[in-house]
Amino acid sequence: MTPPQPADVRDQYMATLKSLCGQRFEGAMTYAIDPKHAFASKLLVANFASCSDTEVRIPVQVGEDRSRTWVITRTASGLDLRHDHRHPDGTPDTETMYGGPADPAGSALSQSFFADPYTAKLIKGSDTNVWTISLSADKNTLTYHLERNAKPRVEAVFKRVSR
Repeated sequence: MTPPQPADVRDQYMATLKSLCGQRFEGAMTYAIDPKHAFASKLLVANFASCSDTEVRIPVQVGEDRSRTWVITRTASGLDLRHDHRHPDGTPDTETMYGGPADPAGSALSQSFFADPYTAKLIKGSDTNVWTISLSADKNTLTYHLERNAKPRVEAVFKRVSR
């Protein structure tokens, strides 16, 4: 029997992400505003590594580079996305912990996160950034989409490779 879904869509999204803990997704960039983007033609791997009711950490590997982790947190006011970037020795990169809060109109499978003032100050031109992290209905396809100025900037699509 399937457990009942939480009433709040933000809790539903967190429950969806948490259900993927231990799963590995592999993919590639499907769109970049800059065709010579550093991620182009590299294998992208997203591992749902650490999951609780309030935080899901998804390390993202780009080729051999393991410096990135998406951190999605359930806060008292909603959901928050952070991009945690680290050097090989574990120290924070100068551009780290950027992101922002989710739009309340998301769903159990998709949430859009809007750049906060910290992000706008940290990364030139990012004040209009919107990151959307979505899963297909069968939870086998993960899509990461970034818009800036209401135009696509980056998209990566991952397929689940482990269950």
